Amino acid sequence: MLPLKERYRKEIMKEMTKKFGYKNSMEVPRLVKVVVSRGVGEITQNPKAMDIAAEELSVICGQKPLITKSKKAIAGFKLRGNLPIGCFVTLRGDRMYEFLDKFINICLPKIRDFKGVNPKSFDGRGNYSLGIKEQLVFPEIIYDKVDKTRGMNITVVTSAKNDDQARELLALMGIPFRKN
Repeated sequence: MLPLKERYRKEIMKEMTKKFGYKNSMEVPRLVKVVVSRGVGEITQNPKAMDIAAEELSVICGQKPLITKSKKAIAGFKLRGNLPIGCFVTLRGDRMYEFLDKFINICLPKIRDFKGVNPKSFDGRGNYSLGIKEQLVFPEIIYDKVDKTRGMNITVVTSAKNDDQARELLALMGIPFRKN
């Protein structure tokens, strides 16, 4: 089987052109970036949680994550201002295609009781977001070293003009959408 990037160039672009009648190859929607993010709400009780979450994200994505900090203090959440509360990685180019290929073919089938991803999680501009509940579906994570299961959000940003084009693009790439 071809890597995802080659399959996009050789097969998916032709299928999309045939279905939507694009006149130019630059009109065909493509992947722009994939953002993998995770919030660490337990940072107030466990100060080392951010280091663990960032390390796991860097192992999964192959890139060092950026740490996000709180903008203001919220007493109800015991949150101080400028406290690290999450991390994210923006993948582009070859790393993006490699991550998506691994996620579609290895990680999604590992999810318990998996019936497909929600086909309605598009934002109206051709971007797709989904959340997973545990990091153990990734092959890089060693089960014995995990102290707590933490989820993450994955956002796939496309250059599609609407949700239908983006849904078709992602379906051709192999994302298994749930049949409603």
